[in-house]
Amino acid sequence: MDWRAFGIIFLAEMGDKTQIAAMTMAAEKKRPWEVFIGASLALVAVSAIGVIVGSVLSQYLPLDWIKRVAGAAFIIIGVLVLIGKF
Repeated sequence: MDWRAFGIIFLAEMGDKTQIAAMTMAAEKKRPWEVFIGASLALVAVSAIGVIVGSVLSQYLPLDWIKRVAGAAFIIIGVLVLIGKF
């Protein structure tokens, strides 16, 4: 297991919209295990897509470009969140 990846993803996911949505759903439904399982499966699916896309892109693009595009995407999403469009 890559503990560095675990730490980075764990810290990135703390306090994000997904975690807040999971807390809200668990409070509303009164079935925390169902919400936990659903949220866990969703995170696994999204992570798998990210790993697959990243490994495919790394065969065709230099790592520097992948990092730049990812950084730009974060900035764009951040701006959209700030102006209420995301």
